[in-house]
Amino acid sequence: MHALIDQPEVRRVSRGEYPLWDEALAVLNQDLAVTLPEQGPLQLLAQPSYEAGESGYVYVALANGEWHGSHLYPKTPEDSAHALAIVADAAQETVAERLWQAWPLCVEHDLGMHTREVEGLLSWWCAGRRSGGGPGHMCAVVGALDTF
Repeated sequence: MHALIDQPEVRRVSRGEYPLWDEALAVLNQDLAVTLPEQGPLQLLAQPSYEAGESGYVYVALANGEWHGSHLYPKTPEDSAHALAIVADAAQETVAERLWQAWPLCVEHDLGMHTREVEGLLSWWCAGRRSGGGPGHMCAVVGALDTF
């Protein structure tokens, strides 16, 4: 039996193909190794487009090759900070949808964190309140959850 539409073949993205995304993924994998060590490192996978002339899509996938949601656009961002923010969003979506859990979690509040720029650095931000403080707090710079 043949499928009505053949799926374009997915391939692992070669190192150096998207240098800023490689760099961003390496930073995120540091946090994944600390918080979900059993998962193995995230990877970049490419899927050709169904449309002729289109370059296709790149996804942030789990070590087992599963991904979900937002793709990274073929044109890479101009700077590493922007690349890190884009890849972090895609990584969080893949982890949430494929593992059915928020990632990463604030150890103080057990809440999922999101990225936010704090003092010029992309950081993991928790919306939980601290005693005596205002709403939300920074937990760690992205890539440094091992220090939290």
